[in-house]
Amino acid sequence: MANVDWSTGIDSVSGALSKPSKNGQHSCTKMLLGTHRVAPTESSECNKLYMRKKIKRSTPVTADELAIRARFTAVSRAVAARAKNMSTYQTDYAAFRAQKDSPGGRRTFKAYLWQVCGQAYDESNG
Repeated sequence: MANVDWSTGIDSVSGALSKPSKNGQHSCTKMLLGTHRVAPTESSECNKLYMRKKIKRSTPVTADELAIRARFTAVSRAVAARAKNMSTYQTDYAAFRAQKDSPGGRRTFKAYLWQVCGQAYDESNG
């Protein structure tokens, strides 16, 4: 196994360091993925690098997956629009603060907006 010495100021890496292109324009055919474990251990060796080959989907996209993708797209657009809407911001923020510390309450304003817009989408689309 290789040993990596990080440059000054770099403590760890995490996430995709290189990704294969979707349309084959670049020569990168594998994904290089770095992980950093934060759990307290006796070992200081907590960074790992993985190579992952590009994979092709073996099954067609189902109707349920398309519905889930459509819901995600619609809700994310609604959240973005609602967060910028100054006419409802004060009301939304007051409602967020009221539910924040209750059991099952959303801890961040964005999570609260996702919940509200998700419920609105579900009600309108059955």
